[in-house]
Amino acid sequence: MPYLTIEKKANIFAEFGGKATNTGSIEGQVALLTVRIAEISKHLQANKKDHSTQRGLMQMVGKRKRLLTYMQKTNLQGYRALIEKLGLRK
Repeated sequence: MPYLTIEKKANIFAEFGGKATNTGSIEGQVALLTVRIAEISKHLQANKKDHSTQRGLMQMVGKRKRLLTYMQKTNLQGYRALIEKLGLRK
């Protein structure tokens, strides 16, 4: 059973992207990556030798970082609101 169902994805994009069908929004993509990163981190705590999953996690973290950097350059207020809502930086 997948940890991220269609309904959960739709809820994430509805909450962060405005509409459930707005899957291209940067806010929605960052939120989805954040959820996936959290789930994979839990998996890796139990399976420390799963190196291929660890590589995929690092790729996702890099993609989220690139999206956040782009958002910071283009929409600073939206960037700050998203960081606050997701609780990424302290």
